[in-house]
Amino acid sequence: MVTIFTLSHGSMPLTSQRCPVPPEQLPINEYQDMRESWFYRWGSLDVQAYLRPIVVLWCVSWVVSGPVSAASFAPGKAPLPFMLWAAAGALILPVLALAQLYVGWFHVGQRLRQKTVPYEESGWYDGQVWVKPDEIQNRDRLIVEYQVTPILRRIQKTFVAIAALLSALWVAWQFV
Repeated sequence: MVTIFTLSHGSMPLTSQRCPVPPEQLPINEYQDMRESWFYRWGSLDVQAYLRPIVVLWCVSWVVSGPVSAASFAPGKAPLPFMLWAAAGALILPVLALAQLYVGWFHVGQRLRQKTVPYEESGWYDGQVWVKPDEIQNRDRLIVEYQVTPILRRIQKTFVAIAALLSALWVAWQFV
């Protein structure tokens, strides 16, 4: 994805124009930290690199779901029910990882969308609110629109695909 923002305007950085918010609490810095995070950047990778961890997590989940399914359906006697239930159970870990990914990106998107930035100077008891200048507000909206929203849509589509897969497994189970 293309970076569509700049942290400086002329000779004065956008983030220092009378901005009392500590740097670690600025939404733009939270966004940049997420883009650089080994876990959260996963949502912004190309399709193959995005799907690889889902498949790896699904395969690793078989370590737990396989024996649990085998306790209910002996693989030698009932291979299809064993496979169906183990495959469905193995989706738990990928779904949890995707849920965490979605919640993180959603939170940052919400912080970028807000016209104000709640912050604390030194602790929980001194909360303040900073109103973003128009140029920062516009920059943050563009980041949400062109960077965060596509990631959220991709994760939503993945959830839909997993739901469709689970529905197909359920239908297959009905005919076993």
